[in-house]
Amino acid sequence: MPIVAEISRSQRSVHPSDGKSNGVHIFRLGELFCGPGGMALGALNAGVNHDGEQYKIAHAWATDYDSDTCETYIKNICPSSSGTVICRDVRTLDCSILPEIDAFAYGFPCNDFSIVGEKKGVEGKFGPLYQYGVKALNKFKPKFFIAENVGGITSANEGNAFQRIVRELEASGNGYDLSINLYKFEEYGIPQARHRVIIVGMEKRLGRIFKVPRPTTLNHPVSCRVALEQPSIPPNANNQERTAQSKNVVERLKFIRPGENAWNAQLPPHLKLNVKGAKLSQIYKRLDPQKPAYTITGSGGGGTHVYHWEEPRALTNRERARLQTFPDNFEFCGAKESVRKQIGMAVSPKMAEIIFNAALKTMAGIEYPCVPSSLSSQSRLF
Repeated sequence: MPIVAEISRSQRSVHPSDGKSNGVHIFRLGELFCGPGGMALGALNAGVNHDGEQYKIAHAWATDYDSDTCETYIKNICPSSSGTVICRDVRTLDCSILPEIDAFAYGFPCNDFSIVGEKKGVEGKFGPLYQYGVKALNKFKPKFFIAENVGGITSANEGNAFQRIVRELEASGNGYDLSINLYKFEEYGIPQARHRVIIVGMEKRLGRIFKVPRPTTLNHPVSCRVALEQPSIPPNANNQERTAQSKNVVERLKFIRPGENAWNAQLPPHLKLNVKGAKLSQIYKRLDPQKPAYTITGSGGGGTHVYHWEEPRALTNRERARLQTFPDNFEFCGAKESVRKQIGMAVSPKMAEIIFNAALKTMAGIEYPCVPSSLSSQSRLF
């Protein structure tokens, strides 16, 4: 069901445009493909103090096509201003109804760029949707933006798709200096081996260059055991329903040791999978309690739900949310499978907070520990 048809005129200028207002610089954030609010939560948790002035992010508007996702976003991010969340296909979105913004974020759909699938890139159904972010940048000309996608985006269409996207983002709005990096989330304290390309654009005329924050847990990543057990999940936590496992699945999992999957475990013949084609490493893969989790996904059928290292069962949605760094009081709306999809498709809030904090420091002119970009728009690759 639609969440809102349009934003009223009275809601279009809630915060002052970025600029000094009682020592506080507020950057109004707009989002396309907002998901359940992982990016927004990280943005709202970010904040920088410098020379007596504060730099903060404030929600202005967000949009997504899925009603459960939008309800989750409203419930956790902006319960008092639900009218700023629009549930609509981006292809039918009227940007003229949206308030002005100073910052923009979008994790455009990754289906056609994922290493799993046909990798149609910009020739697929979802690949071209990045262009709506370019349109938003051309209309609003925010001071900075953040775009996120899977690592496979760099090789789609033999790399041509990524080069095209980068060129269009760089030339959009008033022009942007881009920082492009493949972030390995486990190197930043996220208890999950999730690797994503994140592009940060700073408006050229500002003379600010975003630098990749230095990893904080490069040699000591947070294990999934620590994430799920320290502290333990409250018994009354939301989204903690367990999946009813079949007798065969329970029996199969008992033969799979931590870190193994259905293909490399020593399974008896009657428990082996009769599947032709690609043998995905995450099928019935049990977590290794001493390591970060493997990538939490939002799609797929049986065998892809992420499995506990000790108990013969799939993780609950709350446990998956923990591995994505959502706090326990973040409540997801919708049926169990809808929630699983929302969690898997979301941006990790903690990773988003790290990126937004670095962006705010860049805007404030604050130096911070950094490393070279792994993918640079200034290189000969582009």
